[in-house]
Amino acid sequence: MRHRRRTSWIAAVKRWAVIAGSVWLLVVFVYRFINPPITPLIVIRYVQSLWSGVDREQSLSWIPLASIPLPVQQAVVAAEDSRFMDHWGIDVGAVGTVLDQTQGRRRLRGASTITMQTVKNLFLWPGRSYIRKFLEALMAPVAGFVWGKRRTLEIYLNVIEWGDGIYGIEEAAREYFHHGARDLTVREAAALASILPNPRKLSPALMSHVTRRRYDRILREWSRVQVPVWYSPANRYSNVKIPQKEGKRAADAPHEKSAL
Repeated sequence: MRHRRRTSWIAAVKRWAVIAGSVWLLVVFVYRFINPPITPLIVIRYVQSLWSGVDREQSLSWIPLASIPLPVQQAVVAAEDSRFMDHWGIDVGAVGTVLDQTQGRRRLRGASTITMQTVKNLFLWPGRSYIRKFLEALMAPVAGFVWGKRRTLEIYLNVIEWGDGIYGIEEAAREYFHHGARDLTVREAAALASILPNPRKLSPALMSHVTRRRYDRILREWSRVQVPVWYSPANRYSNVKIPQKEGKRAADAPHEKSAL
C-alpha cells in the first residue's frame, strides 16, 4: 500500500512537470514573436515596494533592437557576455572558472550569460541559489535555440533591471541621460552597463572605483565584441572608434560629448 502511494505521488509529480514544461515551451515560442508585457521580477519588485510602504512605479518601455545603435549593443555585451556569439546559452569555460573560484566559499558567484540572465528575468526570481542556477542552465539552451541571438539580445536589453523601477535600456537612457536609447553614445552605454552587477545600488553618474574600472574596460573592449548585425539607421556608427582617454572625474565621464 505504501509502495503504491509512493508510485502514485511520483507519477503525479512527473505529470505536473510535463505540464509545466509544456506551458513554458509555449510561452518561450510566443515570446519569439510577441514582446513580454511584464516579468516576474517587475511583480516582485512592486510587491516589495508596497511592503516597504513605497508605491514605486515600475517602468518598462520596449524599443526594437534595430533602433539601438550597434556600438551600444556591443558595449552592453562586452560588459555582460563577451562570448555571446560563441556559445549556445551557457559559457562552459566561464562556468568552470567560477566553480573553481567558488570552492571553499559560502557565497555563490555567478557566470550568467546574456541568455541565462534573460531567462532569469522572464521566468525566475532574483537572488543567488543553486536551484535557480540549475533552472537557468536547463532553460537557457532551449530558449536560446528558439529565440536566436537577435531576439535574445533584444529581449535582454528591454527587460533587464537598471535601477529601482527601471527596466530596459530605453527607460534607463531616459532616466539617467534624458534621451532615448537610439541616441545613446558608447560612453553612456558603457556607463549604464558598468552598473548592471548591482543596478539598484550603483549609478552611472556617481561611479565607485570598481565601477570606474569596469567602465574603462568596456570602452577598451566594445569594438572587438561581436553581436548579431543587420543594416538599420541605428547602426550608422558601427565603424566609429572612440578615444580611450577619459576625463578626470568619473562622475562626468558618461556625460562627455564624443564623436558618437
